[in-house]
Amino acid sequence: MSEPRSCPAVLIAAPASGQGKTTVTAALARLHRNLGRKVRVFKCGPDFLDPMILERASGAPVYQLDLWMIGAQESRRLLWQAAQEADLILIEGVMGLFDGTPSSADLARHFGVPVLAVIDGTAMAQTFGALALGLARYQADLPFAGVLANRVGSLRHAQLLEGSLTEGLRWYGGLSRERGIELPSRHLGLVQASELNDLDARLDAAAQALGASCDAALPPPVTFAAPAPQGCTATLDGVRIGVARDEAFAFIYGANLDLLRQLGAELVFFSPLHDRALPAVDSLYLPGGYPELHHHALAANISMCQAIRAHHAEGKPLLAECGGMLYLLEALTDVAGERAELLGLLPGEASMQKRLAALALQAVELPEGTLRGHTYHHSLTSTDLEPLARGLSPNGGRGNEAVYRLGRLTASYVHFYFPSNPDAAAALLRP
Repeated sequence: MSEPRSCPAVLIAAPASGQGKTTVTAALARLHRNLGRKVRVFKCGPDFLDPMILERASGAPVYQLDLWMIGAQESRRLLWQAAQEADLILIEGVMGLFDGTPSSADLARHFGVPVLAVIDGTAMAQTFGALALGLARYQADLPFAGVLANRVGSLRHAQLLEGSLTEGLRWYGGLSRERGIELPSRHLGLVQASELNDLDARLDAAAQALGASCDAALPPPVTFAAPAPQGCTATLDGVRIGVARDEAFAFIYGANLDLLRQLGAELVFFSPLHDRALPAVDSLYLPGGYPELHHHALAANISMCQAIRAHHAEGKPLLAECGGMLYLLEALTDVAGERAELLGLLPGEASMQKRLAALALQAVELPEGTLRGHTYHHSLTSTDLEPLARGLSPNGGRGNEAVYRLGRLTASYVHFYFPSNPDAAAALLRP
């Protein structure tokens, strides 16, 4: 039987979104990496953009953790594996510490990982201590490491914030609000790591600034029990899967790609934006991304459009998620009203909205089996096509996303997490 593994670990959380959790987590990762430590970072919940930044900061793959979508056993396996090689495990929380079901606090408590609370200190002094105390004491059984201030204005400001802490709460330092440290964002979250030419300079600057205000000591070790053995009967031996990956299509779980490879598939990456022909593949996987920022260029790549249409006409499997589904529609209109005609494999059109259209965890019962995932989009789609199935959110939030099917084409706003049901995932992409 596999032995438990121990590794210093901390979960970085905040009272709300927008407090700078990713900036702080990335700064901590780069700080410890620059000290010669091997850092593994995880992200709570279904997020694609933060992990891109955190991978650059840590120099190692970043995977999602979640007690519902990923599941307690799979989350345990990922942490246990990381503990075998890492000197430090960092987990970036999602939303506010106690928000959602399950929440970041639920995950911290389940695995015994202490919480490091990040609080935006802008325009705040002694109230900082009250907020910190509330986070630390709101749930009596929550392991709590201490507090780190973000967007600190000056040394005197940092001293005021630190002095406001009571009941023995530990001060982990403060990160200044220098303009060269903050990470830029757009409507779905942070800008993709590949789009930031100065990302490494920002990360190093953040690490240096944080290192000047804290001692960079490792947190106490956390012991992760060995996971139960996994069972899977699926196989994709010899199947070549074309996976879209470029500036327009990059929202994909690393665990999905790992699973496909473990099942025997050969992954062939291609760019719907830049390549003129499809590689020789048996199946296509079009993940989400930002097609609305590149819809005219996607429409202008006529030979690629023809190749994907031919793939579908030949009855080969095609799975499209969120932005990938928008690419399959007849047309897509951005927030400025610019319209581009796209593949036309699905009847209907989509229009980008200035506000969030849907945000929810999803469980979808398909003929192949039930898959769990997540939906998060700013577009609305109109189509006369009858859904094959609809998602169900465990939180009762907006969602209930439709899944459409035409032949071997399956499309939805849902980003599926393949390890939630490997057999079902394999069946969607098996010729």
